[in-house]
Amino acid sequence: MYSLEKLEAYQDAMIVGEKICAIVEGWNFFQKDTIGKQLVRSADSIAANISEGYGRFFYKESVVFYYYSRGSLMETITWITKAKDRKYIDEELFLKLEDDLELTLRKLNGYIAYVKSLQTVK
Repeated sequence: MYSLEKLEAYQDAMIVGEKICAIVEGWNFFQKDTIGKQLVRSADSIAANISEGYGRFFYKESVVFYYYSRGSLMETITWITKAKDRKYIDEELFLKLEDDLELTLRKLNGYIAYVKSLQTVK
């Protein structure tokens, strides 16, 4: 296992992405075409941006991608809210996904703070 795979925010983002993809796969064409594609893309972007940031050489550059990841996470919350409001998912599933995303957000924010602290170390 390489170091990125040990990062909890990345692990959580990968799991959430797979959960969301599995949910959307069961939707009808209209649901997939309107919200589904964007939901899967935003959820997958959480882990993808963490990965891209992790691969950057400079801390400051890495943090930019972690911010993109955080933006994708917030976008994912918006899409699951729309899915709930349109009755594509029920309240229970919405709350579970929201909890998973909020936990991932806390871990990602912690990692961002850690990486930013490394910028000040000389």
